Amino acid sequence: MGRSGGLWSRGLAVGGISLAVAGTAGSVAWAMQRKLIYYPDSLPVPRAGSVIPNAQDVQFTTDDGLVLDAWYVPAADSVPPRNATVLIAHGNAGNRADRAPLAAALAHRGYNSLLLEYRGYGGNPGSPSEEGLELDARAAYWYLRNNHGVPPERLIYFGESLGCGVVSALALRYPPGGVVLRSPFTDLPSVGRLHYPYLPVHGLMRDRFRVGDAVRRITPPVVVVYGTADDVVPPAMSAEVADSTRNLHSRVVLPGVGHNDPAMLVGEPMLDAIDSILG
Repeated sequence: MGRSGGLWSRGLAVGGISLAVAGTAGSVAWAMQRKLIYYPDSLPVPRAGSVIPNAQDVQFTTDDGLVLDAWYVPAADSVPPRNATVLIAHGNAGNRADRAPLAAALAHRGYNSLLLEYRGYGGNPGSPSEEGLELDARAAYWYLRNNHGVPPERLIYFGESLGCGVVSALALRYPPGGVVLRSPFTDLPSVGRLHYPYLPVHGLMRDRFRVGDAVRRITPPVVVVYGTADDVVPPAMSAEVADSTRNLHSRVVLPGVGHNDPAMLVGEPMLDAIDSILG
C-alpha cells in the first residue's frame, strides 16, 4: 500500500509538471500562433515587368482600408487569348514573386492572371489572419471585375495550400467559373496537429480555413491537385477534400511529387487541368 501510494503521488507530481509545461506552451502558442502559420518574405519585391514581360504593378483597397500591392499579368501577345483570368492565392510563405513562373506559364497559354498579395506579405501593410486574407481576396475579386471587366463565369480561382482556404471562402461568396485547389487540406487545425502534435491545436487555433466544409457547398466545378509525396499536407487529406467536393470536375494526382516540387507550380498536368475547367 505504501509503495503504491508513493508511486501514485510521484505520478501526480510528474503529471502536474507535464500539465504546467503544456499549459505554458499552450499560452505561448496562443500568443504566437499566427507566427507559426504565416511566413511572409520580408525581401523587397521587384517590379512586375522586370520579372514577367508586360506584367503590371497594381493596387486595390480592402474593405478595412488597406491598400495592397499585387501583380496583374496579361496573356502573352503570341498566343490566342482565352478571355479568362486566373486569380492566384498563394500559400503561407514567400510572396507574389515566388509564383511568377505560374503566372508566366498561364500567360503563354492565353490566360490573364492576378497574383494576389496578402496583407503583411510582399511589402503590404497589415498582419495576416483568416479574416484579413478573406478581405484581401474580395478586394482582388472586385479589382478584376471593376478594372478589367472580368465576368464571374470567365474567372478561375487558383488556391495553393493555405490559399485553398482563401479561395474556398471567396467561391462561397462570389462563385467563379471554376476553382482549382492545389494541395488542399480539410481545415488548418488538422494540419497543425500533424506538425505540432504536443500542442492542443484544435482548441488554440483562431484561424481555421475550413476547406472541407466549403467544398461541400461550392457550386462551380472544382479541380483538386495533389502530390503523393507531399510532406506538408498529407495526400490522404487532399484526397478527402476531393471526396467531399460537391461538384468535382477532376482530381489530378501527381505520383512522387512533393509539396514544393516544380510540378506543383508549373507542371503540365496541373496546367492542363486549369485549361479544362472552363471547357
